[in-house]
Amino acid sequence: DHFNFFNVYFPNGQMSAERLEYKLDFYEKFFEYTDSLKNEGRSLIITGDYNTAHNEIDLKNPKTNQNTSGFLRIERDWLDRITQKGYVDTFRHFFPDTVKYSWWTYRFKARDRNVGWRIDYFFVTEDMIKKGWIKEAFIENNILGSDHCPIGLVLEM
Repeated sequence: DHFNFFNVYFPNGQMSAERLEYKLDFYEKFFEYTDSLKNEGRSLIITGDYNTAHNEIDLKNPKTNQNTSGFLRIERDWLDRITQKGYVDTFRHFFPDTVKYSWWTYRFKARDRNVGWRIDYFFVTEDMIKKGWIKEAFIENNILGSDHCPIGLVLEM
């Protein structure tokens, strides 16, 4: 048994039409490629900074960020599409109702006040869940050193 592992930095939309288009195009092309591997029967792990909070639980202030890049409906629709294609958000798989963030702006003492976003993910193909390979997913939000914190996955094959 084996799998393909991708650690990806997905572009930031940066509140401009050009950057948003670039970000969405990047999602499109990347998932065309991974879908082709998935369709060949390969198991995939895709981790990294997706620069998008998927659902309201994934950021502290969803109502005030509806028009902010990283929580635009069009960006969130992409994460919906990923799950509809058969990829599983491992943290939500284990913790469907847990509020935990992986990124905080350096401004406004956001981390001290835990005003964050969960924009870093491990998505895996459904077969890895069904085979029981994914044992745990976690966010180490107590580790400092960056505006992001480490996220992790325990895999046993």
